[in-house]
Amino acid sequence: MATIPSHNLLTKNYHSSPSFKTTSSSEPSFIHLPEKRSRVAAKASLSRTNEASLSAVISRLERERQGLTDGGGEQWRTAEDFRLRDKKTEEERRLRDTWRKIQGEDDWAGLTDPMDPVLRSELIRYGEMAQACYDAFDFDPSSRYCGSSRFSRHEFFDSLGMKGSGYEVARYLYATSNINLPNFFSKSRWSKVWSKNANWMGYVAVSDDEAATRHRLGRRDIAIAWRGTVTRLEWIADLKDYLKPVYRNNLRCPDPAVKVESGFLDLYTDKDTSCKFSRFSAREQVLAEVKRLVERYGDDEDEELSITVTGHSLGGALAILSAYDVAEMGLNRSRSGKMIPVTVLTYGGPRVGNVRFKERLKELGVKVMRVVNVHDVVPKSPGLFLNERAPHAVMKIAEGLPWCYCHVGEELALDHQNSPFLKSSVDPSNAHNLEALLHLLDGYHGKGERFVLSSGRDPALVNKASDFLKEHFMVPPFWRQDANKGMVRNSEGRWIQAERLRSEDHHSPDIHHHLSQLRLLPS
Repeated sequence: MATIPSHNLLTKNYHSSPSFKTTSSSEPSFIHLPEKRSRVAAKASLSRTNEASLSAVISRLERERQGLTDGGGEQWRTAEDFRLRDKKTEEERRLRDTWRKIQGEDDWAGLTDPMDPVLRSELIRYGEMAQACYDAFDFDPSSRYCGSSRFSRHEFFDSLGMKGSGYEVARYLYATSNINLPNFFSKSRWSKVWSKNANWMGYVAVSDDEAATRHRLGRRDIAIAWRGTVTRLEWIADLKDYLKPVYRNNLRCPDPAVKVESGFLDLYTDKDTSCKFSRFSAREQVLAEVKRLVERYGDDEDEELSITVTGHSLGGALAILSAYDVAEMGLNRSRSGKMIPVTVLTYGGPRVGNVRFKERLKELGVKVMRVVNVHDVVPKSPGLFLNERAPHAVMKIAEGLPWCYCHVGEELALDHQNSPFLKSSVDPSNAHNLEALLHLLDGYHGKGERFVLSSGRDPALVNKASDFLKEHFMVPPFWRQDANKGMVRNSEGRWIQAERLRSEDHHSPDIHHHLSQLRLLPS
């Protein structure tokens, strides 16, 4: 006899518990069809025969028709579930119609105070793309694949539970480990490793051909996501924090006064020709892939195209630098001359360059939105004293110095002390945590507005790699663990580290062709 599934509402949707209430309204009311009293009376009148089984089937089908189950079980939905579903549908419709404004066409004027719900949703979405770089990265020094992605690019989003992202990873990005930036590069303790000189840095993805994706986004989107550091922040003290003209590293630039932090620039442009993963620099990998994708999609008359670059922490600096490079190289212009908007969305990112770098970004039309926690030390570095907050006269006098920095674009400042879910932490790594920033975005409605979660995004994600949630929510700290530390059983029943990296994750065979056309390599 088949067992009747239990209706454990707490395990089906723990957001219905009072501890995770996301609005100021009363507890979500569960929808009952028919009413409880009628069901009890009906059950009392039925005998335990096939008649009762038939009635149960009819009731289940009716609930499915009403949208109260997922068709595969007895999952009850709440009124809040329906509200969030309708809200998401409305936001997708607005994104389709206004995506250029959401991408910063007007520098996000009037969209952050009060907070535009579509902009909030997009900031969270691209932040999750940056978070995916952490979730996929192998930090374990006992793994021979330490420093690589744990997943193949063809299985990337599915492996991370992001199956509905609507994007496909087109190319993985790698960089050499010759630059002394502690906690940015991870190395294995083993002698036989996938690479001694490279680390996986992120990826280039493009929205897929599904009609639903094009309908939702309103355009074809090329997304570039950069990995940041691990949670410790010692790398700030060890930065080569002097400014360096970008032309010194062979970046195209008409103005020698445009300067960026030398460590970021070296990380972006260095390569190791003896390593199959980093024989092309991170810069060359990005430019070649963007060129390929723009040539493929840029002249399509049936759809628009956008380029969105995202990253957290040090990855945010690389996002700004690579977006500048794409625009300076003219890769945001199709062969027919159509301009493609370039937008940068960073999270907890440091300063990157000087005032002239900021001005040149603006001249190129690159739009930058920086999401920061006001208690985070990283956005205050480098340029602790000589920066955009100093008097204009002082900055004018000091602009030639190699330590005079300036933030770029628009800033969205959040405060973790406004969230009733988070501790009033003094731990700098908590203030720098990306999942915490995404949580703050979900509850932000404008300056001085009450913190109320808007999308039902799980607050437990904050503790994925931190101890930031208040204890009474009973979410364990640092709860995310890789299953069996990547060990799997082979056909003989032995536990091994399975082969991970495939040739498809190396550089594409046409990268030399595209770089030659860009005159970055000899033809």
